Amino acid sequence: MNRRRCGLIAGAVVGVLVAILGGILIPVGDNIIKGTVKQEAVIEPGTTAYENWAAAGVKVYRQFWLFEVMNPLEVLDYGAAPVVIERGPYTYMTRYLAKDNVTFHENDTVSFLLPNGAIFEPSMSVGTEEDNITSLNLAVAGAYSVVPPELHILIDKMIYSTNSSLFQRRTVKELLWGYNDPILKQFVGFFPDYNKTYDGYYNVFTGKDDITKVGQIDMWRQSSLGFWNDTYCDMINGTDASSFAPFVDKEEPLFFFSSDICRSVSASYEQTVNLKGIDVYRYSLLPSTLASPVDNPDNKCFCSNMKVTKNCTLAGVLDVSTCQQGQPIYISLPHFLHGSESLVKDVLGLNPNEEHHKTFLDVEPTTGFTLNFAKRIQVNMMYGPSDVITNVCLIFPPLFYQTATLDDETADMFKKELLSRIQMLETAEYSLIGVGAAIFLMCIIAYLIVRKSHNQSKVA
Repeated sequence: MNRRRCGLIAGAVVGVLVAILGGILIPVGDNIIKGTVKQEAVIEPGTTAYENWAAAGVKVYRQFWLFEVMNPLEVLDYGAAPVVIERGPYTYMTRYLAKDNVTFHENDTVSFLLPNGAIFEPSMSVGTEEDNITSLNLAVAGAYSVVPPELHILIDKMIYSTNSSLFQRRTVKELLWGYNDPILKQFVGFFPDYNKTYDGYYNVFTGKDDITKVGQIDMWRQSSLGFWNDTYCDMINGTDASSFAPFVDKEEPLFFFSSDICRSVSASYEQTVNLKGIDVYRYSLLPSTLASPVDNPDNKCFCSNMKVTKNCTLAGVLDVSTCQQGQPIYISLPHFLHGSESLVKDVLGLNPNEEHHKTFLDVEPTTGFTLNFAKRIQVNMMYGPSDVITNVCLIFPPLFYQTATLDDETADMFKKELLSRIQMLETAEYSLIGVGAAIFLMCIIAYLIVRKSHNQSKVA
């Protein structure tokens, strides 16, 4: 009987030791995970981050929706508000080319060029690139903003001599990638010669000396943007949004720079969502991002045209003409989401919707990698006012907006290469604790039963 009780006590001790071992493995395992993630997150040859960063990596698709003007004659003849219908998506595979001129520097940064490219994806589009759209004539709309008023009469003559108009009917391919304009006698489009250009020069931190700086942009073309004539607005903050430092704290905003809008922005944690079996943090832009300086004084330096912005009281648009060779280009969220009410009223057919039109990032918190994102931008052009053409004056006629999303390969890789290993380690940790606790409880219960039985036999 004593031997049995001793064995049960020994078993209970073993159970405690097993549970303690499981408990010890939790911080040890966490340290192993953190150390491995930090090591693999550094941008240098041989790491997981570098393999995904340097090569073409996961395909990114950019989708375009174009606004077709349904009443161009009424707008021209009577000054009616334009009525638009959204056409799309027209989808292109982008970011399929590897980074070019990758060069590492002694200060733990790496520089590169990002080749631009677009391949049409018919299976993900509503039609073909040859679909015709009635849209704003870029040359006519832009000419009056870039040419001095005293020369507007010459532009008017050129418009009539070339049989041009404020609106034109062009194919999707022509509108997006360019066409020979009869007025300007040059190639015109939203993205002319896109496939022959680069985004950059970029110089980013590798994270080797400080993992919290990994991917942060040190320089884009130059150390300061120089577009806004202001130190604050010309700052380059954060990464390019494709990844962030590992072990993301959802209490802190994420900063990133977008060359499409020529400025840095921040995104705040919204909620945790499940993306194909992976818990990710969803970050979205706040309404204050494009708020008027009246509501967000930090945006004061982004306001340069007092007349167009109604003395900087207009919300929802960003004048990027200074980084678009003086073209009257204005950036907004689709359908003027979070914009002033007048913007939506001036164009009929717009329906801003938070769910469909906001920009968001889905970031895996352990690695900091962005697994899914919707970068939704609407590019607008200002027309007028003109002393020569007085029958219509349009401000911010919408042209199109775009989104880009990653495909499923990254999610599959994360589940296989990272999350499964973390889950195996966590399973081992808690299994040891559970098994140890179970052994301990069973041995203690058995010991108490044996002791009670022994005491009863002695009384008998």
